[in-house]
Amino acid sequence: MSDLMKNIDARTRLAGTNKLELLLFSLGIDKRTGRRETFGINVFKVREVMRTPTITAAPEMPDAVEGMVSLRGTLVPVVDLGKYAHIAAEQPREIMIVTEYNGRTQGFLVEAVDTILRLDWAQMKVPPEMMTARMGGLVTAITELADGRLVMLLDVEKVLSDTTHFDDELLYRGIEAIDRRDALVVFADDSSVARKQVQSTLERMGIRYVASINGKQAWEELQKLASYAETAGQAIREVVSLVLTDIEMPEMDGYMLTKKIKGDARFAGIPVLMHSSLSGLSNRQLGKSVGVDEYVSKFEPSQLAASITCLLQQTPVRAAA
Repeated sequence: MSDLMKNIDARTRLAGTNKLELLLFSLGIDKRTGRRETFGINVFKVREVMRTPTITAAPEMPDAVEGMVSLRGTLVPVVDLGKYAHIAAEQPREIMIVTEYNGRTQGFLVEAVDTILRLDWAQMKVPPEMMTARMGGLVTAITELADGRLVMLLDVEKVLSDTTHFDDELLYRGIEAIDRRDALVVFADDSSVARKQVQSTLERMGIRYVASINGKQAWEELQKLASYAETAGQAIREVVSLVLTDIEMPEMDGYMLTKKIKGDARFAGIPVLMHSSLSGLSNRQLGKSVGVDEYVSKFEPSQLAASITCLLQQTPVRAAA
C-alpha cells in the first residue's frame, strides 16, 4: 500500500493545469450488468490505503455504514461502497481507503485497489443520462482507458450525504434574504447534491443564479454573459456579481476555470469563491495561487451564505432598469 501512495504529494503541482490523479479501485460484480466495474477517487481526498482494521458495529447506522474503526485514537465511520452501490463482492472487502472531506475522515471499503492514474480533466466526460439513471446519480464523470476499460468517478459527496443524513433545517438555519436582488451568481459543480445545496442557499438569500455542471459549461455561460454585457453597453461586472466554483469537475476543473477568469481582463473585479470538500490547507493555498478570492467548505450553507454576502459587498450595485 505504501508504494502505491508514496508519490501522492506530487498532486500539489497539478493546480491550474486541468489535471488530476485518480486512485483506481473495484467493488466487485455489478448485479445489474454482471461486470466488474472500475471506479476512481481523486487522490487529493485520499489520506491512506490500508487493510481493514476491526470494525465495531454501531447502533442505528444507515445500511451501508458498517460501523466505526479507531485510527490513531480517532473514531472513523466506515462505509461499504459496494453495498451502497448494490455491487456484490466475490470476497470480503478487506481494503479500506481512508479519505478526508471537509475536514472529516471516513473509511470506504473496496474489493481491491489498482493504481494511481494521471489524467487531464478534459478526458473526464459528463456521463450519459442512461448511465446516470442506472447508477442513481452516483457517477459524476467517466473516461475510457487505453485498455478499453471505463473508469467512473464517484460522487462521494452524494455518498456522504446519503449515509450521514444532514438535517436540512439545521443546515440552513439563520440564512435570510439580503438586499441584492440585482446580483447574479454563476456557479459550477458536478455533484447534484452540492448543486442542490448551493441553489437552496442562494434562493434563501434571494439571489439569482446560473447553474453549471462543470467548469467548461460555466466558462461558456460567462462568455454569453460577457457578450450580452457588451451589446448592452455594460461592463461584465455589472452583470455578473460572483463566480462560485467547485474544484473537481469533468472537462474543466475549478482551478482552470479560475485561472481563465483571472486571466481575462473582461472579468476584472469579479470575485471567485471556491466551494469544495477538499478542505486541506494545501488545497486552499493552491486556490489562492490561481487567483481564488475566498474559500469555503461544502456542507456548511451558513458559512457559504456569509462568504457570498461578504464578497457581494465588494461588487457594485446595479441600478434598476
